[in-house]
Amino acid sequence: MTRTFPLLLTLLAALGTASCDSDRSLKLGVIAELTGDMPAVGASCRNAAQMAVAEVNAAGGLEIGAERVKLKLVVEDNAGKADQSAVAAQKLITQDEVLAIVGPNASRYAIPAAEVAESAGTVLVTPWSTNPKTTVDGVTGKPKKYVFRACFVDPFQGGVLARFAHENLKAARAAVLYDVASDYNKGIAEVFRESFERLGGKVVAFETYTTGDKDFSAQLTKIKDAKPQVVFLPNYYSEVPLQVQQAKRLGIDVPFIGSDSWGSDELLKLGGADMNGYFFSTHYSADNAAPAAKKFLQDYEATYGAKPDDVAALTYDAFGLLFGAIRTAGKADREAVRAALSTLAEYRGVTGDLQFRADSRDPVKSAVILQIREGRFHYFTNASP
Repeated sequence: MTRTFPLLLTLLAALGTASCDSDRSLKLGVIAELTGDMPAVGASCRNAAQMAVAEVNAAGGLEIGAERVKLKLVVEDNAGKADQSAVAAQKLITQDEVLAIVGPNASRYAIPAAEVAESAGTVLVTPWSTNPKTTVDGVTGKPKKYVFRACFVDPFQGGVLARFAHENLKAARAAVLYDVASDYNKGIAEVFRESFERLGGKVVAFETYTTGDKDFSAQLTKIKDAKPQVVFLPNYYSEVPLQVQQAKRLGIDVPFIGSDSWGSDELLKLGGADMNGYFFSTHYSADNAAPAAKKFLQDYEATYGAKPDDVAALTYDAFGLLFGAIRTAGKADREAVRAALSTLAEYRGVTGDLQFRADSRDPVKSAVILQIREGRFHYFTNASP
């Protein structure tokens, strides 16, 4: 960040009003992981964003005050990098002058983008970032003013998975392998360990690796020697299949469970039959979707030829939250949109009902547990707050 950038952000925040193009279209930004380590996540986010905006434009535009305004989507690729996420947010705010931003998705990319948006006084709604740091000011410990999310948070998810392992799988001994360099992986691993042991279980191995590692044999050997009854992998879909395959070659033959970072069809393609029978928590199930999700599911599949994953569904909900706030604000003003979002009590989305309480930027909502069977994700059970 250059020395002049904070001043520029301050000026923009003071201005507070996003620009409209000469054709009266209003700009909204998206930051997605289109390239890098998780392109499937970026593609789902972009697809759902384009669909949400296209639906509004096809209906004549978004009602803002006394007029309907067409929307223009400005998509930035963060290339799966934290610094590029911050740069993308900076560009969308200062050059493109978007009213608000949706994304990034992974917490390690959402957190730096959120810092820029907060400094600039620009609303950012992350669809998929579950790490608490995304919406919390690192200095004061209070909620950020301009940063919101459409998903549950890791303390809830980690507790759900610990309870599932202990009560549903009847495991008394658990092992964890996680990426210590990623806020998401590290945070949920720590919550799982604390929750599992509070329930009376014991975490017998707590092993780490670093983003980009391909050989996990040393860590998995320690896990095997510890004799766990379940192994928790709170890691991304691009990494988990390799970890499971290496574990099986070492003779680790216990259930593996994961978090919402497993929820991409790429996991099935990369892992194949090695993933059958395992469980993970996520935000919704196409098999057990709420009535509000039926049309979204049908339209998405008709448009893109595939069922929407959790990132797509959450992105669609993030735009739904944003559209509602803009309508309530009645003007293309960043501060007015922030105020409208911060007072939203409830939203009925495709991933279920979202409730915002007090001054929190994190919705209260349920999770679901899916099981991998016959090369597909199958609904298994609900997990309520």
